[in-house]
Amino acid sequence: MSEEPRLTHLDASGAAAMVDVGDKEATVRVAVAEGLVLMEPATLELILSGQAKKGDVIAVARIAGIMAAKRTHELIPLCHPLLIDKVAVEIEAEPALPGLRVTATVRVGGRTGVEMEALTAVSIACLTIYDMAKAVDRSMALTGIRLLSKSGGRSGDWVATGP
Repeated sequence: MSEEPRLTHLDASGAAAMVDVGDKEATVRVAVAEGLVLMEPATLELILSGQAKKGDVIAVARIAGIMAAKRTHELIPLCHPLLIDKVAVEIEAEPALPGLRVTATVRVGGRTGVEMEALTAVSIACLTIYDMAKAVDRSMALTGIRLLSKSGGRSGDWVATGP
């Protein structure tokens, strides 16, 4: 019989606590997350043309996402500092939205997963896009930030279902 699900960052008394991963096996763990930045068609055209006043929006957002993944433990309480092996942030135009789709893939060989690092990378990349283009489009919306998949570790593989 399986255990009843519980929040892992709470101890027996209900106090917040960092999870002890010392006894976990080190495995390769990968997480993929995505998010969308919805914007006016003209804003998307401006970003894709490279003519935004603040510079290359996509390149800066990609770097911001990578940096954010590496600093997740400083931003999210109780996250473990990790020696991340790889962070990849992809930003693709989605003219039908219109907007940009941001996808982050994070990999580590370690004792804890990298879901929070992937989600943080996406969130900060999306915020950077907003910051760099807000002068021309304050109506942009950040949406759909979610985990797409994770692999490795005791809980095994997981893939999102639905849109």
